[in-house]
Amino acid sequence: MKLTKTFKAFFESEKAGGLLLLFVTVLSLYLANSSIQTDYIAFWKTPLGHHTITDWINDGLMAIFFLMIGLELEREIYDGELANIKNAALPIFGALGGMIVPAGIFLALNFGTITQNGAGIPMATDIAFAIGILSLLGNRVPASLKIFLTALAVIDDLGAIIVIAVFYTDSIAFLNLFYALAIWGFLFILNRRKVHNLIPYLLGGIAMWYFMLNSGIHATITGVILAFVIPFGDGGPQSASYRLQHFLHNPVAFFILPLFAIANTGIAIDSNWHEGLLHENTIGIIAGLVIGKPLGIWLFSFLAVTFGVCALPKELRWKDIVGAGMLGGIGFTMSIFITLLAFKNDGDGEEIINYSKIAILIASFLAGTLGFIWLKINLKEKKTKKKKAVS
Repeated sequence: MKLTKTFKAFFESEKAGGLLLLFVTVLSLYLANSSIQTDYIAFWKTPLGHHTITDWINDGLMAIFFLMIGLELEREIYDGELANIKNAALPIFGALGGMIVPAGIFLALNFGTITQNGAGIPMATDIAFAIGILSLLGNRVPASLKIFLTALAVIDDLGAIIVIAVFYTDSIAFLNLFYALAIWGFLFILNRRKVHNLIPYLLGGIAMWYFMLNSGIHATITGVILAFVIPFGDGGPQSASYRLQHFLHNPVAFFILPLFAIANTGIAIDSNWHEGLLHENTIGIIAGLVIGKPLGIWLFSFLAVTFGVCALPKELRWKDIVGAGMLGGIGFTMSIFITLLAFKNDGDGEEIINYSKIAILIASFLAGTLGFIWLKINLKEKKTKKKKAVS
């Protein structure tokens, strides 16, 4: 299976971005536990207007990240792996399993407690980190495995977006929501009228973001729904969708996501930090990401193939799907994002958020390490068998 130029560019961008995320996370944890701990943590809570610096990053800049996700999803649907339903079925079912099983494990431990709202945390996959780890295995990785993991992560992001919109909205200011949707409707008309100039879409997107921010629905949803009114055209280099997606790749990978990571992983770790790991919430997050993700992705993929809904690509074995599932357990960015929505950042909420972040970091490290080792052993074994067969 050959990789398109667009996919290769995307894969390389996510690979470098994942390595940068790892660096800034370690740096942020170091600074948050150094001699400048108090000033460093306080900086991110500095008010700018009615919001803190961290709020502007989480509610504002991350909307651009979600716009990027929406554009990638649009391209996959129109001109990628999701364009053919038979090809799309395997990662779709894998992603569903990778959301349902981890959430089920978390709820089994937390149902009826104050932390049950965190069920969405282990459902997420960090596409940059997952692809970054996979890329470390070099050319031994089959093209179909790269495509499967990427498509699965994109669908997973869509699932996370739906979860955010449905389950993490407390109350809705319907007038502001109406204004946001009215603007979207106007942009949709521009799309149908074949207006390809990006300026009205971007200005409309800013206005949509403002009204969505004040509607009660998380403002980052604006990025996704805006993406689907950006004209796709033929998907070529001159299309509005392609130009915007190409322009956003580097700012998102090398500025927005690292900034989000460094602002949200500044966790002061005290001497009793390990006690929080015994809480049902942290156990649920770690078990959901490390065990639930690979189990759910493998199980639902296996059932889909068994019942004839789709086929396993010839290059892949079920061991490879297990390895991809392990890498799917790297929640990081999206898991932290959902944590901030699930638990209010005041009183006990701040403590729960910090322990949840520690659990996410531990789980993501374990999932990434186990996935890397598993695939390195099994992909090398597969390559050796081929050599023996030739000799």
